[in-house]
Amino acid sequence: MSSALSLTVHDAAAVRAGLDIATLRPAIAEAMIALSQGRVRQNLRSFIGLGEGRTFALMPAAFDGQGLFGAKLVSVFADGAGRKAHEGVVVLFDGQTGVPVCIADAGEITALRTAAASAVATQALARPDASILAILGAGRQAAEHITAIAQVRPLEAVRVWGRDLERTQAFAADMSARIGVAVTAKETPRDAAHDADILCTVTTSVDPVLEGDWVAPGAHVNVVGSSGPMAAEIDTDLVARSRFIVDHAEHVRAHGGEYLRALASGRITPDHIAAEIGTVLSGAEPGRRSDAEITIYKSLGHAAQDITAAGLLLG
Repeated sequence: MSSALSLTVHDAAAVRAGLDIATLRPAIAEAMIALSQGRVRQNLRSFIGLGEGRTFALMPAAFDGQGLFGAKLVSVFADGAGRKAHEGVVVLFDGQTGVPVCIADAGEITALRTAAASAVATQALARPDASILAILGAGRQAAEHITAIAQVRPLEAVRVWGRDLERTQAFAADMSARIGVAVTAKETPRDAAHDADILCTVTTSVDPVLEGDWVAPGAHVNVVGSSGPMAAEIDTDLVARSRFIVDHAEHVRAHGGEYLRALASGRITPDHIAAEIGTVLSGAEPGRRSDAEITIYKSLGHAAQDITAAGLLLG
């Protein structure tokens, strides 16, 4: 990166114009391989509580050598109705000069890179013939995940569950028109999950919205919405039944609520984490081992992904 680059600022519209999931997918895959191979240094995210339902978080990371480094600074404010707003910035520095070169809207980057990472995991772990997608959640991440998963598997149907049925029906109609595949709103998460090949939990729920009994053999599950140790979107039974693959083991052992609940219950042991997605992508560890196996990708999201996305904005 040239030291002549000046600081650029990318608001939400500029991030959306400059990034797309298809471009992000290979870049995020490479970032996750680098993270698993120790070529990215990052600390556990740190939190400062700002009162009930309000948190400020810092996520720093640096690529080895003279690569990019920086951090995401984000506030997460709950609105009291089960929704959370992520607001913040990703700050990027030039690895050769130490000069800040980019400030980008964190909410937009987070939405895009998270869905891209789930698509990468789905491409690596879901059965090649997987065609029925279930989405639990009907917000921004739900929309991005439908778009992203449709790029890596030949979807024939999408089912969506959200807590507000009327809102979910409107969301389903909009997404049907957007992707050209039938998207149907379901009244319960169990209805949405029934016989689905790929499932994504993208909620803010503290307690499970997806149970193991509802998930068919051979399914792949992306667990995306919960990012703290006290929250779990899937139950212990599903964790225990699955080949449990994570984005980063150190972080999941500290902050992965689903893993921590299952561990505390005695249903799993610490070695239940089968692999990191980066080791699967590099070929160092196997992903899916049979058509009947349930695979899970537990996503917490990482600054390596945010920095990678911001770097693409610089061209």
